[in-house]
Amino acid sequence: MAKPENKQKQTREESHLRLKKIINSHFENLKETNEVLYNTRRSSSEKVNWEEIVKMGDHIYKHATIVGMLFNGQTPEAKELEESIEIYFNLIQGLLFLSHGSKVGAGYTLSSYIESSVSKVVDSSNRLLMDSVTLYGFPDRKVPIPQLVGVVWDACSALKKTPTTNITAIGRAVTQNSASIKDVLREMKELNPAPSGGASSSGPDDAYNVAGDDLGNDLSLEEMAVVQSAIFVVSDTLKVMKELIRAITGFLKLETDKGTGSKTFVVSLEKLADSCNGIRSQIDHIGACLYPPQDSLELKTAVKKIVSHVNELQQEVEHLESSSEVLSQACNTLKVSLSQMEYSLDNPNTIDMPNQP
Repeated sequence: MAKPENKQKQTREESHLRLKKIINSHFENLKETNEVLYNTRRSSSEKVNWEEIVKMGDHIYKHATIVGMLFNGQTPEAKELEESIEIYFNLIQGLLFLSHGSKVGAGYTLSSYIESSVSKVVDSSNRLLMDSVTLYGFPDRKVPIPQLVGVVWDACSALKKTPTTNITAIGRAVTQNSASIKDVLREMKELNPAPSGGASSSGPDDAYNVAGDDLGNDLSLEEMAVVQSAIFVVSDTLKVMKELIRAITGFLKLETDKGTGSKTFVVSLEKLADSCNGIRSQIDHIGACLYPPQDSLELKTAVKKIVSHVNELQQEVEHLESSSEVLSQACNTLKVSLSQMEYSLDNPNTIDMPNQP
């Protein structure tokens, strides 16, 4: 006759296997739901207000708390955990359907923010449920259920901060690009000439042999002239970003008048975002190329690409019927700085730079 403790262990193992099958089945259902939604045209769906997603997030927040409380000093009954899993996955399923509807009329940038926010809720919830089943089967394991619940809470709370319109999404993207560019500017200002003021101590063959403390502290005077011109370029780029954010704020009325579903309006916004992303990418590249040995060809290519992106940006702002004289002036000033940087690259032996505006 089997001992009671052995029978209890066997029952737990059987329940654990059943719970694993249940949760894996739900994971497959979520995968199928995502595939169906991916292949469903948004235009055929009804627009869902983002407040509905926030409300669903509140339900998930509360249910994550309930799941966490099941393991508050004791192991729950299998049936109790199974019921919680069923309810939880129904909530997640609902969140996926609502989020799909919220993307009606959304451009790439807004859709990306929505997908990112919702994915964090889904992924953190899946991890909580999966680890809950593991803890049920192996009570002696150290599974940080409270911390996992906390991650779900944070993801649900972040839904309230997610951009809900194309304008706010583009505005946030531009702001994030500005923050990245500021970091590059800070690093540029930390570059220093070699103590002797002579040629850079590192060449192509020993670029990787420079000690960490010396990196960025051994530039020649010619290289420092390029750095100085790059600093002007990045500073002027930040001014463009600042004025662009102001202009984007002025687009809010246009979005209300034309509607987020206006394809022309959304396409123009996305082109604006692409231009900003392109500028930020090239600024990053310039920052990396300033360390010795500098690659003049790479730097000149980056300069030309930024000029192209700035021209595109100006065209899209005008296309959106919200031209700003201050923004236009900032763009023109940036293009002057870019031409002067190109001059410093073409004339490496000219230490005295032309006057900056």
